[in-house]
Amino acid sequence: MTTHRLAAEPTHSVWNKDLLPRLSIAPGDTVLFECTDASGGQVKPGSTVADFLAIDRTKIHSLTGPVLIEGAEPGDVLQIDVLDVAHKGWAWTSVIAGLGFLDERFTEPYLFHWHLEGDVSRSLAPAVVPLRPFCGVMGVAQADAGEFRTRPPGAFGGNMDVRELSAGATLYLPVMVHGALFSCGDAHAAQGDGEVCINGMECPADVTLRFALHKNKTLAGPVIEAAPRTGEDGPAWVVVESGTDAFATAQAATSRMIDLLVVRWGFEPVQAYVLCSVAMKLRLSQVVNRPMVTVSAALAKSILPERSLF
Repeated sequence: MTTHRLAAEPTHSVWNKDLLPRLSIAPGDTVLFECTDASGGQVKPGSTVADFLAIDRTKIHSLTGPVLIEGAEPGDVLQIDVLDVAHKGWAWTSVIAGLGFLDERFTEPYLFHWHLEGDVSRSLAPAVVPLRPFCGVMGVAQADAGEFRTRPPGAFGGNMDVRELSAGATLYLPVMVHGALFSCGDAHAAQGDGEVCINGMECPADVTLRFALHKNKTLAGPVIEAAPRTGEDGPAWVVVESGTDAFATAQAATSRMIDLLVVRWGFEPVQAYVLCSVAMKLRLSQVVNRPMVTVSAALAKSILPERSLF
């Protein structure tokens, strides 16, 4: 079991199963990914709004990868253990005309710089914002041929912006192509559910991930074993679903949680439905990657007997 280091450059900003892997690893290996901020290093401390408006937007979501996992084939499940996400002391958040959840109310471009002090930021006084860094984008290559921009998430993972993916979490993704071809980036030092203004605290980060492979296992889409949120929730099972209709996407996430309870804990479907009704937290993880929204359905691990997913 080897530890590797993968520099950020050259980054990529599309999903494409024909991208050549920058690194090949064995299951059980750990990789430290050097990740740029979401702008691909174009936004820097001290950048002005004018600087921000002039960046090359084809470089948004500059990702580090792809990494080929030896032995991974379609029909397998890739396990990604998030060991550490270390920010580098600064971040930015923007408002972009025509984007964001309240784009009709906030129509002027805006850029805010954050100074990050370990576990908090005091930049937006009098608020003291706790930091919980994670990658907004973690995914594998899609099965379809061609280039696909990184903004829409999907069953392959991608731009999920689920803040539960911080250190201590485990992400499970279905493998769709030979080698899986995993990439990550778009690190956020902090983010609220919804990511309503279009950004979290966008930051460069060093991201340490460990990979495992589960052969011949089926998975319809991303599932997370979430670590506790500081001062908030305990560990949880989280089902992630993305789609163009928020109501239908929430239904799909709920249905997948029911399926998980039936398969892994032996509930009758109607009993699982009842349990979801009394204990599940249904969240909008992101509402700004139009036309896609991402819904997370979470059940506290404390209410269920301990199980491994695979």
